[in-house]
Amino acid sequence: MDLIQIIVLSLLQGFTEFLPISSSAHLILPSQVLGWADQGLAFDVATHIGTLAAVILYFRRDIVAIAQGWVNTGFSKQMDTNARLAWAIVIATIPAGLVGLFCGDWIESNFRSSEVIAYSTIGFGLLLLAADRIASEHKDIVQMTLTAALIIGIFQALALIPGTSRSGITITAALFLGFQRQSAARFSFLISIPLILAAGLLKTKELVEQTTQVDWTEIGLAALISAVSAYVCIYFFLAMINRIGMIPFVVYRLMLGAVLLIWFV
Repeated sequence: MDLIQIIVLSLLQGFTEFLPISSSAHLILPSQVLGWADQGLAFDVATHIGTLAAVILYFRRDIVAIAQGWVNTGFSKQMDTNARLAWAIVIATIPAGLVGLFCGDWIESNFRSSEVIAYSTIGFGLLLLAADRIASEHKDIVQMTLTAALIIGIFQALALIPGTSRSGITITAALFLGFQRQSAARFSFLISIPLILAAGLLKTKELVEQTTQVDWTEIGLAALISAVSAYVCIYFFLAMINRIGMIPFVVYRLMLGAVLLIWFV
């Protein structure tokens, strides 16, 4: 990978990981249009490290409070708000973890195509539009129940289909359940942490088992760029989401899906 390729793909990964616009739809375009080779496992590890660092840094106070609440009251009958939120994050993570563990390779082999990504980008974009239009948006994140978390987690498992967008589908589910836009986005970002961590560890294990030479300068640069861009993305998305809503992202998804259909299908 040359410097331009590293910068472009790292920025794309950082910006699209947390926006409801599908990172897989964006990463397929440069490789197909510009003829770039697959970025490889080392790059995937680097960007996972970068995006994980960004979301942990942004939510560091929330994470500490949630962890303290879980340790202090998470196993008692009088759980506090943070303890309940901790269990909600655990529950929401399970469906995607199980589907990824048992079906991940099959989904990767059968669904990772330009056509699937295009239709998923459009279809789940329209679902996000429906959620944004009909949702009552009266619940705060502190009102997250284990049942609601499980439903969001089931929706999150759909993100294994390329083009879906993990943040997009979980925000969609939370909006349908009546959560405010910012609360939906915050919970979506919080439940991304264990999944990004698990995926990063798995890819790191695969990388260690490989015998190919690793360019550590390339990994460091990719991790840094993806971390900075992901942090900026989270900051501005949460700051603006209540004002702008989901319509701009829906329109963008529809346009991107149309481009993918015209170009590849």
